[in-house]
Amino acid sequence: MKALIFDVFGTLVDWRESIASQAHALLSPQGFTTDWHAFADAWRNEYQPAMERIRSGQRTFCKLDVLHRDNLDIVLAHLGWTSVDEATRAKLTLAWHTLDAWDDVNQALSRLRKKYLLAPCSNGHIALMVQLARHNNWHWDAITGAEIAHDYKPQAVVYQASAEALGCRWDEVIMVAAHSSDLEAAKQAGLKTAFIARPNEHGLNLGESKATTSVDFEAQNLQHLADVLEC
Repeated sequence: MKALIFDVFGTLVDWRESIASQAHALLSPQGFTTDWHAFADAWRNEYQPAMERIRSGQRTFCKLDVLHRDNLDIVLAHLGWTSVDEATRAKLTLAWHTLDAWDDVNQALSRLRKKYLLAPCSNGHIALMVQLARHNNWHWDAITGAEIAHDYKPQAVVYQASAEALGCRWDEVIMVAAHSSDLEAAKQAGLKTAFIARPNEHGLNLGESKATTSVDFEAQNLQHLADVLEC
């Protein structure tokens, strides 16, 4: 194995808590009140349908910021919050650029990088990944994923193009994720796979604690994966 590539939203960052916190900070002073975690969930629930329109060819490829903004407009409309102004909507969209990492991530990435090339393989575009890396003090060897493939996971080309961008064969790269469906697709694309448990990603005990597909490695968290890989 020469490289590890990572899912980011949910695997490396706690998107739910971060989005709930930032939405509350931006919208509550304007008089809007709701269950902010439910707000984050509703926004995230528009994620796959929006990408599916691109994967199916109904819409040409665009960066995730565009989809996040479209999805935000849908959520605000459902809440009846049509008075939220353009500046606030723009700030909310950029909240996805400053999500906070899970506690185990930074030290584990430093350990893993001593032995492997590291890169995100996210549906987030390059600028978003750059900002997340700067926000969390991550050091990537490259940024791969949807933008270089001009498609969205779980399309095989996203995983394969990411491996190739690192100068590796597909089977020399481990895809790391907290989502079994992501890993199943990566495996079918020819990569090795590693599952990371994130049982609280969608709320207490509402994330995946065990892989539901066959994987090459399985770990309780990213530090545990570094132990498993002897880093």
